[in-house]
Parts: sequence; structure tokens; C-alpha cells
Amino acid sequence: MSDTIPEDKLLLYKQLIDSHIEIELKGGKKLSYTALNGNMFTQITKAGKVGLRLGKADYDAFIEKFDAQPLRSYGAVMREYVEVPDDLLTDLDTLKPYLQLSYEYAQTLKPKPTKKK
Repeated sequence: MSDTIPEDKLLLYKQLIDSHIEIELKGGKKLSYTALNGNMFTQITKAGKVGLRLGKADYDAFIEKFDAQPLRSYGAVMREYVEVPDDLLTDLDTLKPYLQLSYEYAQTLKPKPTKKK
């Protein structure tokens, strides 16, 4: 496996994140993600799989509606993250409301303490 995210998938992920004015993409070609108050809420794996962090009801609804699965990264299931099916990643109009739900869910999470330097 390459140590960088597939360029085509990274471009689609960037387009999704750019569709929301309040969300800033962090990281680069090896690791790209979004975070709010220290809590990551979207990410793209090195395999090019996009994950959205959702609350329980939205998580369950997403899995059922899109026949999706939990996101796996480095062989482990990422708790609260759904894997966005590849065909849905190209459908921004359908996916954008779920990005909003992920952002709203991140706002409910307890802020992570900042590291002292």
C-alpha cells in the first residue's frame, strides 16, 4: 500500500470539505482530516476511504440507507465513523447534508485539552 492517499479520492474529499465554508481541511497527502475543538470528525484513509463521524441515530441511518459499513483504518474499526461508499463520494448533493450532520455532531463533543508547550 502506498503511503499517500490516492490523488483522485483526495480530490473528491477536498471538494466535499470545500463545500462547507466553516470546515477547514487539515493534513496533507499522507493524512487529511477535519477536526473541531481537537475532535476529528471526517478523515480519508491511505486506502482512499472517506469516513464521517456521526451520532448513533445518524450513523445507523447512513449504514442502512447507503448499505455502508463502519470505517476501518489500519485494520481497526473506527468507532462512530461510517465509510462513505465510493459512488456516493462523487454525489456531493447527496453527501453534503451528512457532512453537515458530522460537523454538528462534532460540536456536541467535549473539547480536547490543548497540549502545553
